[in-house]
Amino acid sequence: MIGSLTAGWNRVYAVLGKVSMYRLVYLALAVLAVIAIIESFFGLVGPGPAELLVTLAVLSAVCIGVDAAAQRVLQLPWRLESSLITAHILLFVLRPTLDLAALGGIALAAAIASLSKYLLAWRGRHIFNPAAVGATVLSLLSLAWPALGSSAWWVGTPALAAPVIILGAAVLVRTEKVRVVLVFLVIAVAVAVLRTSAQYQAAGLEFDSLELFTQILWSSPFLFLGAFMLSEPLTLPPRRWQQFTVAAVVGVLAGWPIPLGEISLGQERALLIGNLVAFAFAVRTAVRLTLVSRAAPTASVQELTFRVHDRLQFLPGQYLELEVPHRHPDARGTRREFSIASAPADLPLLTLAFKDSGSGPSQSSYKKALAEVEPGERLAITGVWGDFLLPKRSAAPVLMVAAGIGVTPFISQLRQLHATGDDRDVVLVYVASDASELVYRAEIEASGVDVIVFTRDRPADLPANWTWAQGVRLDADGLVRVVPDIASRHAYISGPAGLIAELAPALERARSITTDAFSGY
Repeated sequence: MIGSLTAGWNRVYAVLGKVSMYRLVYLALAVLAVIAIIESFFGLVGPGPAELLVTLAVLSAVCIGVDAAAQRVLQLPWRLESSLITAHILLFVLRPTLDLAALGGIALAAAIASLSKYLLAWRGRHIFNPAAVGATVLSLLSLAWPALGSSAWWVGTPALAAPVIILGAAVLVRTEKVRVVLVFLVIAVAVAVLRTSAQYQAAGLEFDSLELFTQILWSSPFLFLGAFMLSEPLTLPPRRWQQFTVAAVVGVLAGWPIPLGEISLGQERALLIGNLVAFAFAVRTAVRLTLVSRAAPTASVQELTFRVHDRLQFLPGQYLELEVPHRHPDARGTRREFSIASAPADLPLLTLAFKDSGSGPSQSSYKKALAEVEPGERLAITGVWGDFLLPKRSAAPVLMVAAGIGVTPFISQLRQLHATGDDRDVVLVYVASDASELVYRAEIEASGVDVIVFTRDRPADLPANWTWAQGVRLDADGLVRVVPDIASRHAYISGPAGLIAELAPALERARSITTDAFSGY
């Protein structure tokens, strides 16, 4: 069962991974806006088509204008998608209107949301979800000036529930936040049902529990809040248990709003408190790097070594997001995730490695820009995440399965084990096109772990603890054949999503499965 889920998950991820996270979020929100406009012609949603179109135009113009001005003043790369994402989220959170005073309030909320990215920030990284900040400030101002309007969360309607689920699921698979948002949904809906049930009972009213549950699930804004706001990686802590904690906090506060005078601790205020909890877990910052050197350990692999100028903490096996600003980025954007190849013990030097498939029409704009970065130039890490971590118990046997450049997180782990003298029972299954593409062979040999190599040709001078399994085709049966004690090992696999899906039946036999899929860039 677990193997089937892993296989299906990675096949979907392989498709969605071809589009950058930010582009996918914007496209999902844009499609949702189009659906809402179509439904408005039939009276299926609250706002009318003219109200939706005018409000979206105002929100987009203000968000784009404020972001462009702020980024020019601060000499930051302009991110059009970020502006449009904020505008579209506010469209569904605020109350669309044609009233001039209320449109002024909407414009004010959009400006505050965009400015919060720069004013409510810590060392270059915003602390709060921008749309939640804009909606909250507008709601507070409406206490003194009701004509400005306030948040409405009209997106919580049965007519939009199915589109939100489908489009939100695509976003959550791409951002790998499905489990986090499911925790939030379960808690938020459960708490809301308990709260409403208590209110009915206190009033002496009869109610149907199943009908109440259905109504809250389909008519509340929880689905939208979870999929498009809580899931934002920039306002979530790096570890999954920390993300679950934040999801639980937001779920409780969203499901049982706390009265604060004339307003309540509603959806956006609940999210802001969750953002503070996340910030307390990990003070996020943009880490500055200088490229020290560029190398080509194999014909198809590029290695970049950076010097870190700011405080950076990571665990072996985690990945970072590297921003490479450039003009006219394609659908895959200006940011990309890389597994860290160096160990924490190597800091302040940090190493990344990636597959270089050469120039061509299919090459991403990001890859072209990264190829032009010269030693001495500065870039920035926008975050470190991941739970691709070895078991805490040193005695736990481990199986590492790497395909090509997917070996990089294992190199970080093996380097750290070697540096700290941690002797573990590790078997590495390494798949490469041929022997010359076995990148980081020296580091693997130094670690002393047992290695099984799948290559077309036999690697020369194999150490005694290395085995050539022949061929580059590794399937589920082959994995069980070369690792007969797989049932006693914790399995880790890093490589293309398609390979993970194919090996899932064999990995299901292991004591646990931890995957690190990538889809190229």
